[in-house]
Order: sequence, then C-alpha cells, then structure tokens
Amino acid sequence: MDSHISGSQSKQMIQTGIIPQHGATRISLVRHASVHNPSNIFYGRLPGFSISKRGRLEAACTAQALKELAIEEIVSSPLLRCRQTAAEILKHHHHLKLKQSRLITEVLTPFQGQSADMVDSRNGDVYSGVDSRYEQPEDILQRVQKFIFRIRRTFPEKHVVAVTHGDIILFMMLWASHLSATPLNKKKFTTLGILKEYPAVSSITTFSYSTSTKDEHPSIVYFNPTIHLSE
Repeated sequence: MDSHISGSQSKQMIQTGIIPQHGATRISLVRHASVHNPSNIFYGRLPGFSISKRGRLEAACTAQALKELAIEEIVSSPLLRCRQTAAEILKHHHHLKLKQSRLITEVLTPFQGQSADMVDSRNGDVYSGVDSRYEQPEDILQRVQKFIFRIRRTFPEKHVVAVTHGDIILFMMLWASHLSATPLNKKKFTTLGILKEYPAVSSITTFSYSTSTKDEHPSIVYFNPTIHLSE
C-alpha cells in the first residue's frame, strides 16, 4: 500500500463545515467524546475509560449534527468511550443496532498507562523507537482501509458512521490527501495545509467515494460540531 505522494498527485485542502448527504458512498469517522481521566494517563486500549460529563454534551452535539441524515449502519471501536459516543448517535436512529469492529480500535502502543504529559512531550509520537510488537502508522492505515473497503462493498452509495480514535482518523486523512502516514506528518499535521487542527473530540470526518476502485483516494469533509453547529 503506497501512502506516499507522487509527482502526479497533489494534496487536497479538506473542506469543512458540512456533512455530505447525497450521491457517493460516505463513511463518517467520528472521534469519541472527551474521557473522564482524573489521573491524566495515556489510556490507549486500557478498559473502563468512560466519557466525561463534558463528553456526553459533546456526543449529544455530534448526534444532533447527524440526526436528520439517512444512516445505513453505525459501527464502533470496542472501547467503552467509543461505544458510549455511538450510543448518543443511536438515540436518533432507533432502527439501527450498534456493530463493533476491532479494525477501528485504538493504537497498540507501549505507552498506555503512562503519563499523558510524557506522551505530550513527544508531540503525541507513540511510534518512534518502539519495537515490532507495537503498531506503526502503516499498520493502522492498513486495518482502517480494510474496514472502509468492507463498508464500501456492503453499503454502496449509502452513509455509514463509525466511532473511532484520533490517530485512526488522522492517518486516513493523510493517505486520502496523498501524504505519507508517518509519525513526522502526525507531529506537523496542522502545518501541512490540509486542516488546521488535529481531529477534535466528537468531530465528524466524512470520506466520500465515487467509484468502486479499491485504492480510490476519497474526498474529505471535516465537521467539528463545537464550531460548525453554531455557524
């Protein structure tokens, strides 16, 4: 899988402020809401981390943004914070039942359980210098693309929502924008000219596909309910 930009390709500026509703096969990756984490640890895949009171409000805003849309399926990472965020969305789509997929779960990293401040001091780089037991960006990209291709085959020209994690969304954004999925591009993401922020909690990033070609680079639209619902 080639995640590198070539001479015939150019990165795209991600459109913001809307959620596509018609035409293409649409997959909206929602980042989970804010987590109750009084000890300020980097929780990774550790179980039991629920969304906070603030997170419930954030998830409700996301649910409101998706309320009137025709959604064919809602999928979640198995982790509690994602399932709770998805539950808010499901309140407006009673005909659906939540599905889960490990293909969109959190990154496997040796840093889980350590201080979040320490991870912040690395600019969020949980990839450089770790051994082969743990995931690299290309591993994450491979599994999220496997998930997305399954959705595209199953729900052509429909809209599916999947609640997942920040780096899962970010590396998919980079690939779709013809940029390398690397720790360095994660560090400097906001300077790359495609989006001005790391995927925010409860944000909605929609990838739209117009063909059935497996390696199609989709168009991307980013919606941050905290900002865009008030516009």
